[in-house]
Amino acid sequence: CINSIVASLMLTKTPDQLRMLMVDPKRVELTPFNGIPHLIGPVIVDAEEVNQSLRGLIREMLGRYKLMEEAGARNIEGYNKRAKVKMPFLVLIVDELADLMMVGGFEVEQNLVRLAQLGRATGIHLVLATQRPSVNVVTGLLKANIPARAAFAVASQVDSRVILDAVGAEKLLGKGDMLLLHNGSPKPSRVQGTLVYDQEIDHIVEFWLGQDGPPVPVISVAEPDAEENEASVDARIMEEARELAARNPQLTSSYLERRLKIGRGKAEEVMETLEDEGFFDLR
Repeated sequence: CINSIVASLMLTKTPDQLRMLMVDPKRVELTPFNGIPHLIGPVIVDAEEVNQSLRGLIREMLGRYKLMEEAGARNIEGYNKRAKVKMPFLVLIVDELADLMMVGGFEVEQNLVRLAQLGRATGIHLVLATQRPSVNVVTGLLKANIPARAAFAVASQVDSRVILDAVGAEKLLGKGDMLLLHNGSPKPSRVQGTLVYDQEIDHIVEFWLGQDGPPVPVISVAEPDAEENEASVDARIMEEARELAARNPQLTSSYLERRLKIGRGKAEEVMETLEDEGFFDLR
């Protein structure tokens, strides 16, 4: 279904109308789209790089709000009617949300929720997919800010409720059979998804790779002075972690995740540094 969505967008929107940022931790689903002019950068395959891109999208969103304020526009449609240089719509496509939540934890959820809450008016939209619909992946806060949700065949009523807040997806037949809950509908509608073959995707990609059109708007999600920022953030995190460890010899990585609002991998790295510095010798 992700391929169908991307193919539809590429067939109906030019790069000056729509830009995309793709995240594919599995490295096989979205990487065939690398190089198309709609992308603002290569498909992201390393889950640890995602937070930097999400922060970049948030900066882009806030910059768009400032431009809209100056133009006296309420949303991207109103701005594009007034402005000489139009804003393209921006779509973030994530193929496996579970992997991102596992690696990035609270920060990934926080950034996605902020984009979902505020991005729509500026033309920034999210397409998030997962094969593991658990409450740790599709959290209540994230779900509350995503107005349209689709469920394919799942194993149990519990999984169906996680996605749709209703049962029924456990009875679907597979092969594109799905339940769609969109904004304003009291209950899900049963619809049929489309199938796009790999050869069709290849033809669409080849077409766009062969186009020599006008330059498209530059959108960057790279952090300014990323190395300096990362070093200062790491120093602040370690300083706070040392204070916590000095007060609490029973400190755990999960506590650091919640208190410092960092991912699981970063919390474990901080714990190792604290152990090397001798904070837990008296345990």
